[in-house]
Amino acid sequence: MQFPALPTRSAHTLTRRELLAGACALGAAAAMGFPPLSAFAETLSPLDVAYAGSMGSLMEGPLKSAAAQSLKLELHGRAQGSSALAQLIVGGSIRPDVFISVTPAPMLPVLRAGKAESAVPIAHTEMVIAYSPKSKFVEKFALAARIAGSEILGPLPAGIKQDRRPGPAVTWWQLLQEPRMRFGRTDPVTDPQGRNIIFTLMLAEKLLRQPGLSAKILGPPINPQQIFTEPTVQARLQSGELDAASAYKIQPGPFNLPYIALQPEINLSGERVHADHPEISLTLNGKTYQPEPLIFYAAALKDAPNKNGAVAFIEWLAGAEAQTIFRRLHYDPPGAAAGLRA
Repeated sequence: MQFPALPTRSAHTLTRRELLAGACALGAAAAMGFPPLSAFAETLSPLDVAYAGSMGSLMEGPLKSAAAQSLKLELHGRAQGSSALAQLIVGGSIRPDVFISVTPAPMLPVLRAGKAESAVPIAHTEMVIAYSPKSKFVEKFALAARIAGSEILGPLPAGIKQDRRPGPAVTWWQLLQEPRMRFGRTDPVTDPQGRNIIFTLMLAEKLLRQPGLSAKILGPPINPQQIFTEPTVQARLQSGELDAASAYKIQPGPFNLPYIALQPEINLSGERVHADHPEISLTLNGKTYQPEPLIFYAAALKDAPNKNGAVAFIEWLAGAEAQTIFRRLHYDPPGAAAGLRA
């Protein structure tokens, strides 16, 4: 079955939640000891970077400050779903210097269209379930996190004691089926994370032997009641508007949100996820996708207005200084992941 794409709001129209996300990014940079960008304003060369929306706290915070200090580059970021950005680049609607995607799927069309020669793996993450400290289910989420053997970022939410047991224990996947659960995710047509939560639940359905689990939690792949733009999802959790949401491990920290870590077999951290489960796929708008490991790739575009800056930035991202910043914000190293070529 094919599903239509949802209409999306202009990437240039900032909501209050997106402004909050930006403030969190600036706070992260300040906390890590990076000077404000204004300290380098007169000597910086502009570099336009189109990047996966999940990277906002990193790109607009400590990485932006460090690039200004080390490379004399002023990053002008455009955060959006990787697939949507890839379409804009291939179609010529935008012309960034650098494109950073998560998973190979959005990057390959850019390479095949001749817009870039290669893409370098720079980081790795995994799927988690983030939840709101203001949710009416918060105590059950905290217990489900312990059942899953996970670690929660930061202290327990206020009011929850270590020895408290809020009723019968439930697993994360049982809890997400609660009738009153307000769950958030992104558009699977335009954003890889929107597809990745579907793949995660497909894998859980198979490996936990829970037929129909994905539909019970998510409804149809395109479910307007659950789908939000990526920059707003974590802020909606923070405000209590959502009880839980799909997330990469890198996302909850800047918002001081707790999360449930998922089993390695289903969190898309493994490099063989498609090879081990070739029958799992998702078709949207006539295009079929398979689950992929959550690797971030960076490419310098061939028609980059700032070619030298783009090449220098890509090399720097793979180097020790940038990789140290990645680790501080909970990005894992890319490991043995190979680069991409057309």
